[in-house]
Amino acid sequence: MRLQFLGTAASEGYPDAFCDCAGCRSAREAGGRSLRKRSSALVDGELLIDLGPDLMAAAQVHGLSLAGVRYCIQTHEHADHLDPTNFLHRSAFSAAEGAGKLAYFASRGALDKVAAGLGRRAPNGLPDPAAEAAFDVSVHVIEPFQTFEVGPYRVTSVRANHDPERLVAMLFVVERGGRVLFYATDTGELPEETWRALAGGGHRFDVVALDHTFGFAAPRAGHLNAEQFAGQLDRMRALRLLNDGARVYAHHIAHHSHPTHDELVARVRPRGYEPAYDGLVVEV
Repeated sequence: MRLQFLGTAASEGYPDAFCDCAGCRSAREAGGRSLRKRSSALVDGELLIDLGPDLMAAAQVHGLSLAGVRYCIQTHEHADHLDPTNFLHRSAFSAAEGAGKLAYFASRGALDKVAAGLGRRAPNGLPDPAAEAAFDVSVHVIEPFQTFEVGPYRVTSVRANHDPERLVAMLFVVERGGRVLFYATDTGELPEETWRALAGGGHRFDVVALDHTFGFAAPRAGHLNAEQFAGQLDRMRALRLLNDGARVYAHHIAHHSHPTHDELVARVRPRGYEPAYDGLVVEV
């Protein structure tokens, strides 16, 4: 599998357009890998993880066409991960050419947000045959702790620790050709039921993209900081969830708790992982 990070920032991007903190000023000066769009990822040019608000910018900056995307798995419905207008942008409404049918896998809450965003174009909500035909999409309702086929991929959903009182957020184990990706953002320390599912699923990860939102700041609910990140990795190792030579990437990086990219590399590489950056391509 070929994983490409389209965006690696937390909800406000890095730099935050409305912020003049030292981190944001330094990122603007440094440019390049220190400039981060909101998080999403692409596998093999055909499987999208999160239909986010910065896809247009990502496609332009990285010279990509997303017309070949045939599948999308949605982690959750927060606005930095789901922009319903993307359904319009890939459809006849926007005179889009070449975008075939999209198989879209999402929670009930995410689908409700999409339907609300489409308004009168999806008056019966989703799933709905008329709306699915209009947008050339097949809708699949998923929940945590399911294993399902997504074209040539085998995907297992597990529960994230992210705003659990208000929504269902998921992390995904993506398998193809004997290779395994664990895409794990947004989340705080993983729930015990998720650890049990991962340990009992026989998974061995080749690549992990794990939440690092609060970096070198104090811990807060719903995301990880660097010390919690290290603790989650230690537990993965103890449970033998990582293959020999597995690569681990810090993801969903916030401006208020991280330095610019080069300094971040220097700080985390001795800890045994790397920070992802926008446009990074990883062979899983």
